[in-house]
Amino acid sequence: MACSLLCPDRLGGSEPTPLATDLGSEQRFDPERALLSIGGCPRGRAGIYVRQPSGYRAFIPQSLPPGNPPIELTLERSRLLSDATLALGRLDAAAQLIPNPDLFIGMYVNREAVLSSQIEGTRASLADLLVFQVEGQSEYPVEAAEVINHVSAMNHGLSRLADLPLSLNLICEIHRVLLSGVRGQNREPGQFRRTQNWIGPAAGCTLAQATFVPPPPQKLMEHLTNLENFMHDETCPPLIRAGLAHAQFETIHPFLDGNGRIGRLLITFMLFQERVLHRPLLYLSYFLKSNRAEYYDRLQAVRLPGHWEEWLDFFLRGVAETSTESWRTVRAILDLQQKHRELLQTRKVSGNVVRVHELLWRYPIVTIPYLQRELKLTYAGVNRIVLRLVELGILQESTGNRRNRRFADDDYLSLFADVPNDPDETSSGADRQEDLPLGPRRPKRA
Repeated sequence: MACSLLCPDRLGGSEPTPLATDLGSEQRFDPERALLSIGGCPRGRAGIYVRQPSGYRAFIPQSLPPGNPPIELTLERSRLLSDATLALGRLDAAAQLIPNPDLFIGMYVNREAVLSSQIEGTRASLADLLVFQVEGQSEYPVEAAEVINHVSAMNHGLSRLADLPLSLNLICEIHRVLLSGVRGQNREPGQFRRTQNWIGPAAGCTLAQATFVPPPPQKLMEHLTNLENFMHDETCPPLIRAGLAHAQFETIHPFLDGNGRIGRLLITFMLFQERVLHRPLLYLSYFLKSNRAEYYDRLQAVRLPGHWEEWLDFFLRGVAETSTESWRTVRAILDLQQKHRELLQTRKVSGNVVRVHELLWRYPIVTIPYLQRELKLTYAGVNRIVLRLVELGILQESTGNRRNRRFADDDYLSLFADVPNDPDETSSGADRQEDLPLGPRRPKRA
């Protein structure tokens, strides 16, 4: 299998004719219009709808890489690919400058887990996750536990990729971690679906109202096997391959729950496997959440009109922007680390104050009981250390309480600020639109 790319600009041709259907964030995807006007793409380029024996129509995707025609690599698209590759390389190189980078990696993983979950409607913030990790409680405990699982799934996958290639078996293994003990645990974790599912437009919608119907279960393994093979197709540039694979995975929608989160993890795992990234510093979900409507529109536009190129443009722009933002965060961490180190040296603090300060890079929200457990020190000893860090301006008490106090390194936390939630997307709580099963109506999530 080879990844074919047409390069009309290099052959002396002109830019491709603009597509007839504008699918930017200002215009939602209209499937009826798409059936009538394919905007210059051959009908069925990405797949076709096929009527099933029970009467509904399901989408049957074409194999990767796209053909008829192959992906068009114009000069502008080549520039986007080059910009994304360079930005990602600069980010990966910057990580080598951080002493003991594993202290900071957890915050990047935490942020990606929070943002990826928020795309699906989860309300838990990064602060909620950090509090839950330290105290075991949160304003949204159920959702915080799901984000904890997302972190575990990311770490599990990265650990396994050190010895194993990315495969369908490993994807199932990661899915099992993602849904273990949380909402979705009764939806066959770690197993590809054996029933039909569908997507949106809202929780509780019927199959007839669905925005998109993925392939039926009896076709899953055929499409998943092709996807698995394509993920290892070295004739295709890694970023192009990751973008195509993510869109195809979302189209196949192989699980009863968690497809969106697994699909976004797949991007990181593919880049990690190809050694494009040596550490999981890319939080692409920041870009995808900030452009959530366009993200869904571009994925849907791949399916009927076959607009693979427009999806790749969006994806590559996201990689470039997020890599640059992540690189700036790395630089800011280095500056903050140097500022704190000079402060601690000037004030000649004790070794235990330094120990607590080092722990803050991993857990920037702490309590005195938590520090007692981690450092095996007395309550009075930890209290003195924390008050010293408050005096130095590194920690701030965040509750205003005399008891059950909580302390945060606000300067460090500010480097990982959340993307604001759209009230229209979270007004119904955590009602995800990832997956809607064929059968009884899915209970509303509180």
